[in-house]
Amino acid sequence: MGKPDTRRLDREIQNNERKLQAVQNRELWPLNGRERRAVLGGAVSTARGLHKGTGTDRGDRAMDTAWQSAETRLIAEITALRTERQRIVTDAARTKAAKKSSGWW
Repeated sequence: MGKPDTRRLDREIQNNERKLQAVQNRELWPLNGRERRAVLGGAVSTARGLHKGTGTDRGDRAMDTAWQSAETRLIAEITALRTERQRIVTDAARTKAAKKSSGWW
């Protein structure tokens, strides 16, 4: 038995880490539809507040909340993928150890 096949999980972890970096740089491409609508709605609210002269607090808060929820979602996905990868590696090691100890010599 060789190494466990974790390439798919490693690739997903890399993609999600790249998405997390993009979200921390305030790029829109990694956001899902709900998060994208929340960010753009916050931007519209901020622009409306500037135009009316009432302030931008509500829009800024809405955008910050949307960015924070996107970061939280991506961190949770990365954690879940890393946990799954560790489970696969541990299972493979356990299987290899059991196979080795059951040998007849």
